[in-house]
Amino acid sequence: MASSTLPYVTGYGTITKVLDKIKTASTPPRFTQDFLATKLNMSGGSQRPVIPFLKRTGFLGSDGVPTDLYKRFRNSAQSGAAAAEALRIGYKPLYEINEYVHSAKDADLRGLIVQVTGAEEDSQTVKVVVGSFKALKAFADFSVAVADDDDAGPDTPAVDDGDTGGSPGVLPSHINLGYTINLHLPATSDAAVFNAIFKSLREHLLR
Repeated sequence: MASSTLPYVTGYGTITKVLDKIKTASTPPRFTQDFLATKLNMSGGSQRPVIPFLKRTGFLGSDGVPTDLYKRFRNSAQSGAAAAEALRIGYKPLYEINEYVHSAKDADLRGLIVQVTGAEEDSQTVKVVVGSFKALKAFADFSVAVADDDDAGPDTPAVDDGDTGGSPGVLPSHINLGYTINLHLPATSDAAVFNAIFKSLREHLLR
C-alpha cells in the first residue's frame, strides 16, 4: 500500500485469493498475519498488504477485527451486496465523481483514478489501483431491488369535503347541516288545529 488516496495491492491477484478463502474459513477474532499464513495458507511478504486493503475497504476494523461487512460477505445470500458496499467504501472518491464507476470502461476508470490520485496515466500506481478495483468488483453485485408500489402500505383515507361521493366515516373540520320537514296537515278549517301543530314544531324541533 502506498500513500495514494485509493487502496490497492501491488499483487492484486492476492485480493481474489484471499476473498475466496475468507468465504470458506471461519471468522477469526482478529485478522492477523498469522491467520493469513496459517488458516488461509497465504504466507510470504507479498500477501501482507492485503490486510491494509481489507481495512480500507471496510472488511476489517482498524484493529483487525472482522466487521459486520466481513460477516455478510461470508453469507452467500449477501456476499455480492457486501462486496459492492466494500467497493463504495474503499473507492469513495471515485464514486463521488461517478456513482456508476463500477460500470465504467477501463479507459474511463483509469481517467478517474488519474484525476483522484494525481498520478501519471501510465504509472504503476494507476495500473495496480485499476487491478485492485476490478479484483474486488468481480465479487460485487450492484443489483438493487426496487420497492413495489403495492408494498407502500394502506392508502390514507380521503377526507369528505362535503361531496356525497366522499369517503364515509371521515368528517371535515367544518360542516353545514340542513333538513327539510314535510307536513301532512289534516283537512280542517279550524285555526286552532294549525296553531297547535306549529307550536309543537317550534317547541320540539326548531329550538
